[in-house]
Amino acid sequence: MTRPINRGLWALAAVLSAGVAIFSYRYLPRIGPLAPGVVQNLFHRPWLDVHVAGAATALLVGPLQFLPGLRVRRRALHRWLGRTYVTGCLTGGIGGLVMAFGTTAGPVAGVGFGSLAVIWLATTGQAFRMALARRFVDHRAWMVRSFALTFGAVTLRLYLPILPLFGLSFLDSYRVTSYLAWIPNLIVAELYLRGAFARRRGALIAHSGGALPSP
Repeated sequence: MTRPINRGLWALAAVLSAGVAIFSYRYLPRIGPLAPGVVQNLFHRPWLDVHVAGAATALLVGPLQFLPGLRVRRRALHRWLGRTYVTGCLTGGIGGLVMAFGTTAGPVAGVGFGSLAVIWLATTGQAFRMALARRFVDHRAWMVRSFALTFGAVTLRLYLPILPLFGLSFLDSYRVTSYLAWIPNLIVAELYLRGAFARRRGALIAHSGGALPSP
């Protein structure tokens, strides 16, 4: 069963997602600062464009799918945004899977990003299948898992500048981040779906005598 999402965390995730998505679109016209390792990927054309267009679009519209008001009062819009999100994930995942085989960071990073692409495709496909079957509780749970992986585009960019502070080279940091960017996200999503954070909050409220504010 899915749980209510904290509005503050949703707003932060939405802002970060929109920022990364809009900044990533620069790869399509090849404008602005471009990561050399990405552009030099052995399979970057046309798969870089496929990956960026799909993943950035999924990242941009994904947070909107978790707004209860949109889901309840604007069902047609929710469905169309959902189709846009799924299409973005599928194209982004396919492009990312192809590019994983040509990454200049080597096979360790290739396995990391390739695994992300496969699981991303699988969770998004399952979310779409649950929606078609009108199993909406299951659909929302799989959407949480899917977006946790989509959000890996954000966490990747958060970890990359931090890891070198611990003495890792940029290349080693990139290899570590090919796993770190998404595995913890998926673990947090699973804990959230299983109510771990709700139980923790309930314990804190009980311990504080009900003094904690509502989200």
